[in-house]
Amino acid sequence: MYFIILFGLRLLGKRGIRQLSVFELVVIISLGSAAGDPMFYKEIGLLTPVVIFLIIVGAYRFTTYLTAKSEKIDDLIEGKSVYLIRGGKFHIEDFKKEALAKDEFFAELRQQSVSHLGQIETAILETSGTLSVYFYPDEEVRFGLPILPDLFDRKIELITEEDHYACSFCGKVEKIITTGKHSCKKCKNEEWLKAIDRCRVR
Repeated sequence: MYFIILFGLRLLGKRGIRQLSVFELVVIISLGSAAGDPMFYKEIGLLTPVVIFLIIVGAYRFTTYLTAKSEKIDDLIEGKSVYLIRGGKFHIEDFKKEALAKDEFFAELRQQSVSHLGQIETAILETSGTLSVYFYPDEEVRFGLPILPDLFDRKIELITEEDHYACSFCGKVEKIITTGKHSCKKCKNEEWLKAIDRCRVR
């Protein structure tokens, strides 16, 4: 069964084992499921799992052929890449569609030496679940929402001094000159953080 699994994965090709989409994960689980019983119960034999393997691999090959020929089928099975950040601000409409918590998202950005959203031109969640980030060059870095834990926890509702502030919900930055409460022009949120504009440390 071990060698049959190796052979089955080899038939899937490099893409099938390099990154797992939702469909590919289903295929891998199916192969494991088909391999499990013969490993524990000798009366099952090898013919049944081999037939199941061939059916699964055939279905995978046929599906990848369809996805290569039809963009609609590809979008249906694999999903679409989603813009999470555009121009240093959250793309709220797309962000809401994903089961991704802000803390988890910020943690991934911090691993790429990001300290605030003003350093990011675009962030895209790929169909494989990986995050692609495109940065502004240092001379174009703008004020942005800080994502370091100790800074992000300093949310305020009352503005006491003129400065650049970032909306804690959508990341929009405004230069606020009036004191008191202030609503975000984009999302109407009233919690703010002082925006920062430092460059990335690489």
